[in-house]
Amino acid sequence: MIYDKLSNCEQYFALGEKFKKAFNFLKNTDFTSIEDGSYEIDGKDFYVNIQSLQTKPIEEKKWEVHRKYIDIQYVINGKEKMGYGILEDFKEVITPYDDKKDVEFLNGEKFNFVDVEENNFVIFYPNDVHAPMLACDEMMDIRKVIVKIKI
Repeated sequence: MIYDKLSNCEQYFALGEKFKKAFNFLKNTDFTSIEDGSYEIDGKDFYVNIQSLQTKPIEEKKWEVHRKYIDIQYVINGKEKMGYGILEDFKEVITPYDDKKDVEFLNGEKFNFVDVEENNFVIFYPNDVHAPMLACDEMMDIRKVIVKIKI
Protein backbone atom coordinates (compact mmCIF):
# COMPACT_ATOMS: atom_id res chain seq x y z
CA MET A 1 0.00 0.00 0.00
CA ILE A 2 1.27 3.44 -0.94
CA TYR A 3 -0.34 6.68 0.22
CA ASP A 4 0.70 10.07 -1.16
CA LYS A 5 -0.35 13.35 -2.79
CA LEU A 6 -0.87 13.54 -6.55
CA SER A 7 1.70 16.36 -6.65
CA ASN A 8 4.34 13.73 -5.74
CA CYS A 9 3.26 11.18 -8.34
CA GLU A 10 6.26 11.53 -10.63
CA GLN A 11 8.42 9.62 -8.16
CA TYR A 12 6.21 6.57 -8.87
CA PHE A 13 6.89 6.64 -12.63
CA ALA A 14 9.75 4.25 -11.88
CA LEU A 15 7.13 1.57 -11.09
CA GLY A 16 6.58 1.21 -14.83
CA GLU A 17 5.03 2.67 -17.95
CA LYS A 18 1.48 1.80 -16.83
CA PHE A 19 1.94 3.83 -13.64
CA LYS A 20 3.34 6.75 -15.61
CA LYS A 21 0.32 6.60 -17.92
CA ALA A 22 -2.08 6.35 -14.97
CA PHE A 23 -0.62 9.30 -13.09
CA ASN A 24 -0.46 11.45 -16.23
CA PHE A 25 -4.14 10.65 -16.76
CA LEU A 26 -4.97 11.70 -13.18
CA LYS A 27 -2.90 14.91 -13.44
CA ASN A 28 -4.16 16.00 -16.85
CA THR A 29 -7.86 15.12 -16.77
CA ASP A 30 -10.59 17.62 -15.94
CA PHE A 31 -12.93 15.36 -13.97
CA THR A 32 -15.62 18.07 -13.78
CA SER A 33 -16.34 17.40 -17.46
CA ILE A 34 -16.55 13.59 -17.17
CA GLU A 35 -19.62 11.74 -15.93
CA ASP A 36 -19.42 8.86 -13.49
CA GLY A 37 -18.81 5.52 -15.14
CA SER A 38 -16.19 3.08 -16.36
CA TYR A 39 -13.81 4.18 -19.12
CA GLU A 40 -11.25 2.07 -20.97
CA ILE A 41 -7.99 3.93 -21.49
CA ASP A 42 -5.95 1.01 -22.84
CA GLY A 43 -8.58 -1.71 -23.15
CA LYS A 44 -8.89 -3.95 -20.10
CA ASP A 45 -5.18 -3.48 -19.29
CA PHE A 46 -5.81 0.02 -17.96
CA TYR A 47 -9.23 1.48 -17.25
CA VAL A 48 -10.84 3.83 -14.74
CA ASN A 49 -14.02 3.91 -12.69
CA ILE A 50 -15.23 7.38 -11.78
CA GLN A 51 -17.67 7.37 -8.86
CA SER A 52 -19.73 9.79 -6.81
CA LEU A 53 -20.72 8.10 -3.57
CA GLN A 54 -21.45 8.72 0.07
CA THR A 55 -19.04 7.39 2.66
CA LYS A 56 -20.45 4.87 5.11
CA PRO A 57 -19.96 4.17 8.82
CA ILE A 58 -16.79 2.29 9.65
CA GLU A 59 -18.88 -0.59 11.08
CA GLU A 60 -20.09 -1.31 7.52
CA LYS A 61 -16.58 -1.93 6.18
CA LYS A 62 -16.07 -4.71 3.66
CA TRP A 63 -12.54 -6.00 3.17
CA GLU A 64 -11.79 -6.67 -0.48
CA VAL A 65 -8.81 -7.90 -2.46
CA HIS A 66 -8.06 -8.21 -6.18
CA ARG A 67 -5.86 -10.68 -8.03
CA LYS A 68 -5.67 -9.29 -11.57
CA TYR A 69 -5.48 -5.54 -11.00
CA ILE A 70 -3.66 -2.93 -8.96
CA ASP A 71 -5.91 -0.10 -7.74
CA ILE A 72 -4.92 3.53 -7.63
CA GLN A 73 -7.72 5.18 -5.67
CA TYR A 74 -7.66 8.97 -6.07
CA VAL A 75 -10.02 11.32 -4.21
CA ILE A 76 -11.24 14.20 -6.39
CA ASN A 77 -13.59 15.81 -3.84
CA GLY A 78 -14.26 15.10 -0.18
CA LYS A 79 -12.46 12.85 2.25
CA GLU A 80 -12.72 9.15 2.97
CA LYS A 81 -11.18 6.70 5.39
CA MET A 82 -9.62 3.61 3.83
CA GLY A 83 -8.76 0.49 5.74
CA TYR A 84 -5.84 -1.67 4.70
CA GLY A 85 -4.12 -4.85 5.76
CA ILE A 86 -1.88 -7.65 4.50
CA LEU A 87 -3.58 -10.54 2.71
CA GLU A 88 -2.01 -13.24 4.88
CA ASP A 89 -3.70 -11.70 7.95
CA PHE A 90 -7.18 -12.16 6.43
CA LYS A 91 -7.97 -15.88 6.67
CA GLU A 92 -11.78 -15.86 6.76
CA VAL A 93 -13.42 -15.84 3.32
CA ILE A 94 -16.74 -13.98 3.35
CA THR A 95 -17.39 -14.13 -0.41
CA PRO A 96 -15.19 -16.38 -2.57
CA TYR A 97 -13.15 -14.90 -5.39
CA ASP A 98 -15.22 -13.85 -8.43
CA ASP A 99 -12.97 -14.08 -11.49
CA LYS A 100 -15.20 -11.85 -13.65
CA LYS A 101 -15.34 -9.02 -11.08
CA ASP A 102 -11.79 -9.68 -9.80
CA VAL A 103 -12.83 -9.40 -6.17
CA GLU A 104 -12.89 -11.51 -3.04
CA PHE A 105 -14.26 -10.39 0.33
CA LEU A 106 -12.43 -11.45 3.47
CA ASN A 107 -12.27 -10.86 7.19
CA GLY A 108 -9.25 -10.40 9.40
CA GLU A 109 -8.08 -8.83 12.63
CA LYS A 110 -4.86 -6.99 11.72
CA PHE A 111 -5.54 -3.74 9.87
CA ASN A 112 -5.01 0.01 9.88
CA PHE A 113 -6.76 3.08 8.51
CA VAL A 114 -5.72 6.19 6.64
CA ASP A 115 -7.79 9.33 5.96
CA VAL A 116 -7.50 10.17 2.26
CA GLU A 117 -8.20 13.80 1.40
CA GLU A 118 -8.75 15.57 -1.92
CA ASN A 119 -5.85 15.26 -4.37
CA ASN A 120 -4.38 12.29 -2.49
CA PHE A 121 -4.18 8.71 -3.68
CA VAL A 122 -3.63 5.21 -2.38
CA ILE A 123 -2.15 2.33 -4.36
CA PHE A 124 -3.39 -1.13 -3.43
CA TYR A 125 -1.54 -4.18 -4.76
CA PRO A 126 -3.03 -7.71 -4.88
CA ASN A 127 -1.62 -8.53 -1.44
CA ASP A 128 -3.24 -5.41 0.05
CA VAL A 129 -6.68 -6.08 1.50
CA HIS A 130 -8.62 -2.82 1.63
CA ALA A 131 -11.90 -1.29 2.78
CA PRO A 132 -12.64 1.98 0.96
CA MET A 133 -15.48 4.51 1.21
CA LEU A 134 -15.57 4.81 5.00
CA ALA A 135 -16.55 8.00 6.81
CA CYS A 136 -13.78 9.93 8.55
CA ASP A 137 -15.68 12.01 11.11
CA GLU A 138 -19.07 12.08 9.46
CA MET A 139 -20.64 10.63 6.34
CA MET A 140 -20.14 12.83 3.28
CA ASP A 141 -20.49 12.82 -0.48
CA ILE A 142 -17.23 12.23 -2.27
CA ARG A 143 -16.04 11.82 -5.83
CA LYS A 144 -13.16 9.56 -6.69
CA VAL A 145 -11.35 7.77 -9.50
CA ILE A 146 -10.24 4.17 -9.26
CA VAL A 147 -7.54 3.42 -11.80
CA LYS A 148 -7.31 -0.30 -12.57
CA ILE A 149 -3.91 -1.49 -13.80
CA LYS A 150 -3.72 -5.10 -15.01
CA ILE A 151 -0.78 -7.10 -13.70
